[in-house]
Amino acid sequence: MNTVVDVKNLRKIYGSKGNVYTALDNIDLQIKEGEFVGIMGPSGAGKTTLLNVISTIDKPTSGAINIGGENIVAMNEDKLSSFRRNKLGFIFQDFNLLDTLTLKENIILPLTLSRIKTTLIDKKVIKIAEILGISEILNKYPHEVSGGQKQRAAAARAIITEPTLILADEPTGALDSKSSQELLQCLTDLNKNNEATIMMVTHDAFAASYCQRILFIKDGKIFAELVKGNNSRREFFQKILDMLAAIGGKNNDMI
Repeated sequence: MNTVVDVKNLRKIYGSKGNVYTALDNIDLQIKEGEFVGIMGPSGAGKTTLLNVISTIDKPTSGAINIGGENIVAMNEDKLSSFRRNKLGFIFQDFNLLDTLTLKENIILPLTLSRIKTTLIDKKVIKIAEILGISEILNKYPHEVSGGQKQRAAAARAIITEPTLILADEPTGALDSKSSQELLQCLTDLNKNNEATIMMVTHDAFAASYCQRILFIKDGKIFAELVKGNNSRREFFQKILDMLAAIGGKNNDMI
């Protein structure tokens, strides 16, 4: 199985002399092709910073980040922009859909920017909309659909380019429990059926229980790892709760 994400000696330091804060402290991690990996940790632990540097939104102070065999730390801004558009898929808590575009137009936007042929775009959007259960609402605007439907449209936009890596930042944070379960099941299906590689930052133990493996960050370092293995999701959920308690916080303190 190929390694999609390979991070070595990653450090991120904010501030200057006399007022320095180390957000990430010599992080090493690997994510294999087809893995669904969760990132958890207390507030201020560094999980969002880790997502930001892996997603090319922020630059590390030092260390190496290879995604799909490409060293993103060495890329200039033009190459980073192209890499971000073609190799990474993003799912955000607040959907990031454009209100003036239909769901279909939002979904196909990355392909339109890459000047993909219309016939190919249509085939892709039909297939993905069917997988995510949003075929009936493609011509609606974001304000006309529910939060869960918006997030599934955002997920469709994230995967339509067939990215090397999908990055999900608290994707269930703005959803009710039913919509959260539907989205998490969609992500699980994409992971299993399409071999999508997913890295999800979450504070929610229930959401994390859908992952295959979870890395727990504390004080800028990887503190522990849990692997689901043959555990049921219910058993894995309990193990996650136990780990959260062990690193110093109740589940609702892990925001």
